[in-house]
Amino acid sequence: MASGFFALLDDIAALMDDVAVMSKIATKKTAGILGDDLAVNAEKASGFVSSREIPVLWAITKGSFLNKLIILPLAFLLSAFVPWVVTVILVLGAIYLAYEGAEKIHEYLFPHSHSESNIKIEILTEAEILIIEKEKIKSAIVTDFILSVEIVIIALGTVLGKPITTQIIVVSIVAILATAGVYGIVALIVRMDDLGIKLVNKKNSASKFIGNLLIQALPKVIKGLAFVGTIALILVAGGIFIHNIEFLHHLVNSIPSIIGEFIIGLVIGIITLIVIKTFKKVFKKNH
Repeated sequence: MASGFFALLDDIAALMDDVAVMSKIATKKTAGILGDDLAVNAEKASGFVSSREIPVLWAITKGSFLNKLIILPLAFLLSAFVPWVVTVILVLGAIYLAYEGAEKIHEYLFPHSHSESNIKIEILTEAEILIIEKEKIKSAIVTDFILSVEIVIIALGTVLGKPITTQIIVVSIVAILATAGVYGIVALIVRMDDLGIKLVNKKNSASKFIGNLLIQALPKVIKGLAFVGTIALILVAGGIFIHNIEFLHHLVNSIPSIIGEFIIGLVIGIITLIVIKTFKKVFKKNH
């Protein structure tokens, strides 16, 4: 009986060791999409009245956890009964990520013109502000759902050959870390300007200098995250294509992997962008 108990402990230890290794790999694989998730949510969580930033962020965080609770069981069912569907979703998701990355680059190179004459300054009531706030929270949760699908599927893709127990533990760990980590960092980012204002109001010259630095740094940090997130989107997408489509793997096999991933991700992203823009133009003409 004692030997059976120790054998069970040995099995648990082996499982935990496997989980630790696979969790590390899965976290690395999802790092790119997490960068974009961070950039998107930092942008969506900013711009509110200071007293509302944390409550809004908490509402989005709860929505994100609910998204994971919906996505995870579905992902595990697919993995258990039709694992090939996970690969299909992974590739389709990569097309979306590549398209999103290419669209961001296109927007940066050819920004849309916004007419300032149409901008009206209005004094909103508290009820109207709350309605706008709810709409922004809803939009952020929908965006989070799309990104969460990609995070879960990418993480699941790294453990497809493993037992279902390992898959559940690893992917759940990544999902929890993704939500807690991303929204924890977003909370710090959106409060940078408030900390800066507090430091500026102090008599100490060093505090004032740091405070002004934090206030000026906030928009630059968000823009920097958006840039890093865009590059990461293309790299993540390219990596998925190369590892799941043999033809593309052999096509860039002779060049460094990071360059190959970027080229493939960008090319497919540009092609998808052209196709979607063409489709929209044709649709508008017919309607």
